[in-house]
Amino acid sequence: MPPAAFLFLACVLAAASLAATDGDGDAMRELRRALAPPDWGAAGEDDKGNHCAWRGVTCGGGGAVVAIDLPRRGLRGDFSAVAGLRALARLDLSFNALRGGVPGEALGGLTRLEFLDLSMNHLSGDVPPSLAGAVGLRVLNLSNNALSGNIPDELRALRGLTELQISGNNLTGTIPPWLAALPGLRVLSAYENSLSGPIPSGLGLSSKLQVLNLHSNALEGSIPSSLFDLGNLQVLILTVNRLNGTIPESIGRCSGLSNVRIGNNRLAGAIPASIGDVTSLTYFEADSNELTGEIPAQFARCANLTLLNLAYNRLAGEVPDVLGELRNLQELIVSSNGLSGEFPRSILRCRNLSKLDLSYNAFRGGLPESICNGSRLQFLLLNHNEFSGGIPVGIGGCGRLLELQLGNNNLTGEIPPEIGRVKSLQIALNLSFNHLVGPLPRELGRLDKLVALDLSSNEISGEIPGDMRGMLSLIEVNLSNNRLSGAIPVFAPFQKSAASSFSGNTKLCGDPLVVDCGPIYGSNYGMDHRKISYRVALAVVGSCVLIFSVVSLVVALFMWRERQEKEAEAKMAEAGEVVVAAPQVMASNMFIDSLQQAIDFQSCVKATFKDANVLSNGTFSITYKAVMPSGMVVCVKKLKSVDRAVIHHQTKMIRELECLSHINHPNLVRPIGYVIYEDIALLLHLHMPNGTLLQLLHNVDNPDGDNQKPDWPRLLSIAIDVAEGLAFLHHVATIHLDISSGNVFLDSHYNALLGEVEISKLLDPSKGTASISAVAGSFGYIPPEYAYTMQVTVPGNVYSFGVVLLEILTSKLPVDEEFGEGMDLVKWVHSAPARGETPEQIMDPKLSTVSFAWRKQMLAVLKVAMLCTERTPAKRPKMKKVVEMLQETKNS
Repeated sequence: MPPAAFLFLACVLAAASLAATDGDGDAMRELRRALAPPDWGAAGEDDKGNHCAWRGVTCGGGGAVVAIDLPRRGLRGDFSAVAGLRALARLDLSFNALRGGVPGEALGGLTRLEFLDLSMNHLSGDVPPSLAGAVGLRVLNLSNNALSGNIPDELRALRGLTELQISGNNLTGTIPPWLAALPGLRVLSAYENSLSGPIPSGLGLSSKLQVLNLHSNALEGSIPSSLFDLGNLQVLILTVNRLNGTIPESIGRCSGLSNVRIGNNRLAGAIPASIGDVTSLTYFEADSNELTGEIPAQFARCANLTLLNLAYNRLAGEVPDVLGELRNLQELIVSSNGLSGEFPRSILRCRNLSKLDLSYNAFRGGLPESICNGSRLQFLLLNHNEFSGGIPVGIGGCGRLLELQLGNNNLTGEIPPEIGRVKSLQIALNLSFNHLVGPLPRELGRLDKLVALDLSSNEISGEIPGDMRGMLSLIEVNLSNNRLSGAIPVFAPFQKSAASSFSGNTKLCGDPLVVDCGPIYGSNYGMDHRKISYRVALAVVGSCVLIFSVVSLVVALFMWRERQEKEAEAKMAEAGEVVVAAPQVMASNMFIDSLQQAIDFQSCVKATFKDANVLSNGTFSITYKAVMPSGMVVCVKKLKSVDRAVIHHQTKMIRELECLSHINHPNLVRPIGYVIYEDIALLLHLHMPNGTLLQLLHNVDNPDGDNQKPDWPRLLSIAIDVAEGLAFLHHVATIHLDISSGNVFLDSHYNALLGEVEISKLLDPSKGTASISAVAGSFGYIPPEYAYTMQVTVPGNVYSFGVVLLEILTSKLPVDEEFGEGMDLVKWVHSAPARGETPEQIMDPKLSTVSFAWRKQMLAVLKVAMLCTERTPAKRPKMKKVVEMLQETKNS
């Protein structure tokens, strides 16, 4: 090519590239005006050509925008300006507050768009047919909006779709047959709509379908056998529909199928024996159908089976003994069938069993003496059967039992006193409608957590023991239709119960029964009882009068003193004097000039005097909520001083605070000011309305937040935020002293910020971190080597972060009695293979079973967590590498 021609071509390409950049710049500035993301700067700023530096924006060659990721940013505007971004391949605006219709024309023109996620918004109207213009789409997620109408046939043009998620809308019509012809479709999720008609018969034949979730619709017809023919299916959820027919025999071809939930339909026939070929099966729910036949013994071949729910069917026969080989089984629910035979003792070999529900069947014979057999049983539901004999003494070994239902059987003998050893009983103890005799054991009074007690319709005799006053949590009680006698003990739950709770006991008296106790025991007893009652009444009245007088005097003095103080303050204010509240502030400052007028230091100090203002209590500080006279809310962190460090090193502490105020990382909490008085330092921070990760994970109510339930994408983003903040600290040679979920704070958009960053510098600036390593960290997050090194380290930080990851994945606390003695979350997870448990059994099923993509990402993060919590510090990765691994997982 001649030099002149080459130069001309270069100029043309450069001009084209510049034009593309300018075009994208204009579109991005228009998008910013419409959506106004908080970290994209002011709309009037001149940042032409700089849009590639905006958060959440990824550019390719020549400044063309190829990806926009803005989930959870509170966005509300119109985003149709994306039509000008011709190179856009990825658009994620999920978990925002977008309203109106989906801008189909704007999106349909983006022929390079591969990933579109508009889920968790407030979009309405129809799914636009014009979306079909985005022919490169591979992932389309419109879930959890308010969309209506049919799934448009025009979308058949999206031949490259691998994931279609349209759940949680108001869609009607049928599932279009053309979905079965998409060659690469892996995920189809359309649950919680109003879809009707059949599941397309060819679905699964020409695709690589792995996840099919259609629960809570109005689907009819049978389950197509084609779903299983290619053996690719991994998750099948069809609960709450109107499906009929049988479970296809071809289900056995899907050896990788882990989750089958087909309950609440009209399915009939037997469960096919081929279910035993589904070796990856973890959950099988087919309750509330019309299934017949016996429980297949082949379930025993599903070694990973965790939950088996066959309740409310027409199954007959016995529970197969071989099910006792399911060492991972946690829940066996076969209630409301026609099952018979003796108690399935082999099930007690399932050491992880937490729920056994055999209720409403025809089981007979005695109950095994070792009914818990050292297991983890929490729910034992055997009511409405034909069990006979006595309640086994071994019931006292059920140390984790929350609910025990033995009502409506043929049990005889006395209630064993050993039942008082089951102090975990909380939900209910029901022994009603049996043939129990003898007295009520005094040991019942030890059940201080029990809420509901039903011993009605037996032949229990004797008096109600006064020890039952120890049942402090009791709300519902029923002792009716027995042979009890004597006076009902004076105990609030008894007196607040209806009279019917004690009726049918002819020799029982006292409240709430309208039966006076006097005549039953003769006139002398009645007179003595009345004399004692009068004396007690007089004593009580006298005591009440005395207490009332003393309390009234104290209150009057307090009110008088308060009134005097207010009058004195008012007089001083009228005289122009400044009212100074004790204690005296020694030093204070605000690091942000714009907040100077909004913060009142005295209000910050006073907020720490009220326990009602406590937000959290950490290892090194207590955090309070403080409302300023201006209405602004701030967090006030009160440091727990070591060796009067605030007094002795005030100047150094202020210098460190000044330096910390300049830390500029979006995932670190930094102080906005401080107050020092006496030997106390208060650090001021911006208020985090969504509380902490601890509150989010463990359902702790947060009055200032929206208390949304955690979902996996949000939790993964939080984990990445924390990892990035910690990696930055290590980069600037700062070691954190207390990494825990309680020190991960969430702003209004659920962005995560790591708190307590300043502690290592301020606890005692004159010494190194080694002097405080013995108390560094929260229980359950402390790495094992701290016990002997007495030194806080970077690998120790990585370990603590790994515990946070495990907490996110399992939804379990780092230390919990359920792990067993000497066991914490880390040991419990690392020892899972020895127990024969799979990763799926470790992770929270409420997250891992929602979608194939979520489960895949959770497994990847589990690997990262395992690396971080390696016992040998040298084997743990650097935080920079952890960030890379988590980012790779998110983008996969």
